[in-house]
Amino acid sequence: MSIFKGIWVPIVTPFHNDAIDFDAAQCLAYDLANDGVHGIVVCGTTGEAAALDEHEQAALLCALMEAVGARCPVLMGISGSNTRVVAEKIANFNQYAPTGFLLSPPSYVRPSQQGILLHFQAVAACTDLPIVIYNIPARTGVNIATETVTALASDPHFVAIKESSGNVAQLSEIIHSKSLNVLSGDDALLLTTLALGGHGAISAAAHIRPDLFVRIYELMKLGEPEQASIIFNALLPLIQILFSEPNPGPIKAALAMQGKIQQNLRLPMTVMSKSGQEQLASILEDVMALPTFSARSNTTWSGKMSLSKGVFQASL
Repeated sequence: MSIFKGIWVPIVTPFHNDAIDFDAAQCLAYDLANDGVHGIVVCGTTGEAAALDEHEQAALLCALMEAVGARCPVLMGISGSNTRVVAEKIANFNQYAPTGFLLSPPSYVRPSQQGILLHFQAVAACTDLPIVIYNIPARTGVNIATETVTALASDPHFVAIKESSGNVAQLSEIIHSKSLNVLSGDDALLLTTLALGGHGAISAAAHIRPDLFVRIYELMKLGEPEQASIIFNALLPLIQILFSEPNPGPIKAALAMQGKIQQNLRLPMTVMSKSGQEQLASILEDVMALPTFSARSNTTWSGKMSLSKGVFQASL
């Protein structure tokens, strides 16, 4: 049975005086694992991987693997435009034994579908570990076509895809091809992905109230979409505000408001605007007041929620 399902969190990289705050990073990972997330991604886009050198990336990976232990798997994010360099990087990271790698296509150079296919195959030849494909055309400049995904799926290295194209038709095609496990990379499409038969999400918003994101996943598995929809709709204003400015600025702002990290980012990323933080603070207060559930909870939700008034009724 595949472990590449459920709610995974692409964890932020906390900084203090422009250095990685390893204590804060480990505490954050420990708490996420305790809250029931199914996995963690290190050095994804949300983790500001482009601003970390390879030594920092390796140190962060080791620190977070130590923090979560055997409680949840850890993927290592890998990216780059030079196939040879990316392959060498994966070969080097094999020694740290992450659960696998999250691999995006080359950015900026805009290769053909054949180029994308050969890039992934060349990189996969340098590891025995599983690879999750990351389709994020808004950042890489290229979309991985469904046919390319299907071709890659014939190689057992490739076990899942984080689908972030925002194209629901393509999302549906990949899910229905049943070639790979499909994880939503667009938090606003979490419920849609699960309803179409997807397998979960790699969700940046799940840094906040991970218990509720896990609950949505569990309810959909149990065939209770109405209950899942109630929780999702309660979280939707949070999801929207967290992606109203470049990620991970708003995520770090929310975590800083909770006292979990300092609100520091490395250029060219910047902190969330003052007006954005004011809106976020109000929404965050409402979301943090929602009932707490474990993944195995039998609690049901009913009634209506008004985020402007912070009113919510739950039936226990």
